[in-house]
Amino acid sequence: MEITLTNKTAIITGAGQGIGLRIAELLHASGANIILNDVDATLCKQAAAKVGSRCIPMIGDSSDTGFIQKMVNTAVETFGILNIAIANAGITLFGEFSKYPVDDFDRVMNVNMRGTFYLAQLASNQMIKQGKGGSLLFTSSVTGHQAHKNLAAYSMTKAGIEMLAKNLVSEIAEFGINVNCIAPGATLTERTLEDPDYTKTWSKLTPMKRPGTVDDVANAAIFLVSDQAKQITGQSLVIDGGWSAMSPSPY
Repeated sequence: MEITLTNKTAIITGAGQGIGLRIAELLHASGANIILNDVDATLCKQAAAKVGSRCIPMIGDSSDTGFIQKMVNTAVETFGILNIAIANAGITLFGEFSKYPVDDFDRVMNVNMRGTFYLAQLASNQMIKQGKGGSLLFTSSVTGHQAHKNLAAYSMTKAGIEMLAKNLVSEIAEFGINVNCIAPGATLTERTLEDPDYTKTWSKLTPMKRPGTVDDVANAAIFLVSDQAKQITGQSLVIDGGWSAMSPSPY
């Protein structure tokens, strides 16, 4: 099945590397115009250059509502329309629940939940104004489904944005906008590969005998924002090689 996104415009946050960058590359390969965001200026510029000519880098805090509106405005002013918004930006700050710092809690909540909520709000408002429907996609996590030690705050945000996706169905489906989540499990990225034992550990724990790749996740994302998935909404797709079906602990 070939997915075509020609003449469509997408915003994706947190796309300087890893899963977000790979989604951006597949969006571009499918014909979409892209507003690519990351808070890291170097990563953002390098990623946009790698993605291609129809990709504009926007460096900034994806939880800042003024900046989110600026991304929406830039998409419309540059490409004439906004069709897809992918809230991919997220941070993981491990910590024991009994000692979890307030500053870390606030950072995780702001990026993971506030950023997702307001990108969804401002992007869908634009889509409703255009009257041509659209797609929202949130990057959740398998930890929004299964408990994981030292990730209480992070897991809470991921479960929260999955509930947000369900709630939004009642408010935006009538405008032809679908909203879904992808929930990756163990995935090979620049960050996880810093752990020399990551591949070995998750190959043992995952029923498919390997951790996921960015392609595994990005391919699912592209499908969910395509016209082929317009009747799918309010759902979360777990991409974890079967880990959550059995949930063996990494500890």
